[in-house]
Amino acid sequence: MRSRADDALAQAAVDALTGQLELAPKPGLPDPRDLNARTTRRDHRALRWSAKALAPGLAAMAAAARRTGEPTPRLRTELGAIGRCTEHSVGLAGGGHRGALWALGLLVAAAALDPRAAPRDVAATAKRIAAYPDRRAPRRPSRGSSVSARYGAAGARGEARAGFPHVRRAWDALTAARSAGATEAEARLDALLTVMSTLQDTELLYTAGPLGLRRVQTGARAVLEAGGTATEPGRRALDALDTDLHAHAWSPRGSAGLLAGALFLDSVPVRAAPPARAA
Repeated sequence: MRSRADDALAQAAVDALTGQLELAPKPGLPDPRDLNARTTRRDHRALRWSAKALAPGLAAMAAAARRTGEPTPRLRTELGAIGRCTEHSVGLAGGGHRGALWALGLLVAAAALDPRAAPRDVAATAKRIAAYPDRRAPRRPSRGSSVSARYGAAGARGEARAGFPHVRRAWDALTAARSAGATEAEARLDALLTVMSTLQDTELLYTAGPLGLRRVQTGARAVLEAGGTATEPGRRALDALDTDLHAHAWSPRGSAGLLAGALFLDSVPVRAAPPARAA
């Protein structure tokens, strides 16, 4: 049975996803400023509905973790089964956020195991859960796993098994930018660019190849080295990167999903605090 705390964790994850959707300009990613275009408006609406469609599955993952009480192979298998059912629901709602579901599902489950855990401890617990194999997972390879095998990229599973290093880096960048006086939107964009600057994004590897990925990473580093999005040189570099990615139809979706993970971790101390009560 789900508790209010489970629902709160799920809602925090959905809020993290919808929060990153509102950022602009996100290089190569859907931009809410373009909602005058019918196609863009439809795509943006579908992404928002897809994010909301994740809530029941994420709450079920939190409840499963709370019942189990510790990272175990059984919990990993149960999370995988819930995740596959949730993917189906997301598909009915318009698709999108599959990569983010993997990361957020593990982080939500880890937060449910210890409601008082700090963000880095949540990531460490998620790593322990991800270390177990999902013995009921389909044996057919996904596009992401195929790209990972071809290019030697860590991919979503490698990121989780390493304890979400890019989520942690994004969270560090978020807090550092806030401390330096950046606005919340600027801090979140700097966190996104921090992920983009080093992540071997399998979506980019699939569409742009290794040279395209390197070009995106170099462009993201250029924004940060110019002073970040809170500075005029940084904003010019960001606009140039955004124009370049849209011109090539390159979309760093993996980085966006990991930014959502960082935003979720950022909300954990507030959202996970209430004691569990039976619904």
